[in-house]
Amino acid sequence: MEESARTILQTENLSIGYRLSKKKKLTLLSEINISMQKGELVCLLGPNGSGKSTFMRTLAGIQPPLQGATLVDQRPIKSRNFKEISQLLSIVLTERLTVENLQVFQVVSLGRYPYTNWLGKLDREDKEKIRWAMEQVNVLQFANHTIDQLSDGEKQRVMIAKALAQDTPLVMLDEPTAHLDLPNRVEIMKLLRRLAKETNKAILLSTHELDLALQAADTIWLMKKGEPIKPGVPEDLVLSGQFESTFNNQSFAFDKSSGKFKMNHCHISSIYVEGNSVMGFWTRQALEREGYEVSENQNHDLHIKINPEDHQWEVRYHQKHFKCQTIKDLLFTLRNNIST
Repeated sequence: MEESARTILQTENLSIGYRLSKKKKLTLLSEINISMQKGELVCLLGPNGSGKSTFMRTLAGIQPPLQGATLVDQRPIKSRNFKEISQLLSIVLTERLTVENLQVFQVVSLGRYPYTNWLGKLDREDKEKIRWAMEQVNVLQFANHTIDQLSDGEKQRVMIAKALAQDTPLVMLDEPTAHLDLPNRVEIMKLLRRLAKETNKAILLSTHELDLALQAADTIWLMKKGEPIKPGVPEDLVLSGQFESTFNNQSFAFDKSSGKFKMNHCHISSIYVEGNSVMGFWTRQALEREGYEVSENQNHDLHIKINPEDHQWEVRYHQKHFKCQTIKDLLFTLRNNIST
């Protein structure tokens, strides 16, 4: 399929921000030219204040652009009426669900409003779509439960089911994991990736889950205030240094080798660690937290050899030699026997 036929969303010289008065405006980003394809999971990432929510609302037509246009299915969104827009894109916002007395089926059925008559009567096709949507996100068993009986993770799944029931080629989610614990954040990201592939829907989400986005997204859009949006495959953005520069901060640094952000600790001394096993990874993390700079130079006075077979750490410092059975024991040994 040609790329133009697969393109569901694109922008043309789009500028986003706020009109403060007839003559004054606050521009957050300008000249945005970007697109996404059907079946693609795109994660919008950026520091707080970079304009992610404003961008999402502008793309969805909720907030007017300062300049330029958003095209959905090859036509400017502003040229479409409300019903056309609601059949092309669905959006899940950050705000918590407040209609606690509604049943799950009733909430999901709201996604069918673009297709029902003025009475909101559901026909057989509508009910099949609702059931399918609930099955996709594993909330069918809660169909007759009221929303207040569900956990935060289950409520978020219900809102995703509502968007699926709306049956649009484009689904947009603003911080869908904001109120969830780690297991639920992982599950939601896995779910959204699976839905993009299995339903051929384009799914765009803004998120602060940087590590999960690197693992799940087909494409990442990097936003930084005052700079052009940087789109790309996650690994390309990491290798080029663009990912790191977007989130540059004195308190932490991005480690390309692990794909993780690490706290910047004040170093008290350097140390050489011999061994690259799983024990080696966690040993290095503990040592960095303790304030040691783990060096590749084998000539350091302070040397740790890891023996994964015996689950031991050997510490050598000048003429001193210690054996440790745990990382707790290792840290205790360093604190009490090594001068820094």
